[in-house]
Amino acid sequence: MNFGEIFLWEMLGTAALILLGVGVVANVVLKQTLGSGGGWLLINFGWGFAVFVGASIANPSGAHINPAVTLGLAAADKAEWADVPAYLLGQLVGAFIGAVLAWLTYKLQFDTHDEPANTRGIFATGPTVPNYAWNTVTEVIATFALVFWILLSPAAGPGDDGVPTFGNSALGYAAVAFVVVGIGGSLGGPTGYAINPARDLGPRIAYALLPIKGKGSPDWNYSWVPIVGPVVGGVLAGLVYLLLPAAS
Repeated sequence: MNFGEIFLWEMLGTAALILLGVGVVANVVLKQTLGSGGGWLLINFGWGFAVFVGASIANPSGAHINPAVTLGLAAADKAEWADVPAYLLGQLVGAFIGAVLAWLTYKLQFDTHDEPANTRGIFATGPTVPNYAWNTVTEVIATFALVFWILLSPAAGPGDDGVPTFGNSALGYAAVAFVVVGIGGSLGGPTGYAINPARDLGPRIAYALLPIKGKGSPDWNYSWVPIVGPVVGGVLAGLVYLLLPAAS
């Protein structure tokens, strides 16, 4: 698959991921919506289903839709380093587009929201207790859990004597969606579980540029945490995977 094809499928898949992910947060946070006040559980499941949809769309490119996954797979020798720029660019552009589409969907609700300065959290993550070092550790751990699971997830296929064996892939992309829901419920409380640099950076840039009345700061001081943490966690998962006997 060439640069343009990888870019296209990753862009489309990541745009769908962010459209539905930012969309579910907007539905819960904004006041004049049917999902207003739906809570953390609705957000978790919304992001999980968003991963399912985005990954399904991006299947032709391998369904990375996350720079941490791309870098983790490359570190584990399961993706070509030469293809990494196409993946990362497609993911970032797609994340920006998805965030803009989510804003367009909820524009009237943004216009009538009574706390417009507090809308950054719809687009980007942030810590409940600010401490950049520990916030980074949280993102490293959560992203490691995601990428390591992806690397260890067995494929379905013929086993001994032609009898099929079914690994996690028997559930298709629903399996990783369940993992994302689990990570959100268990590890997402401290930082909002970005676990995906494009998921945070693309919508954060969109928030900075969109004409949202009375909006707050995009908080660039924190923006490096949901980039560095997931990158470290993803690469670390790939390197640990290489140490396992099954990887040889």
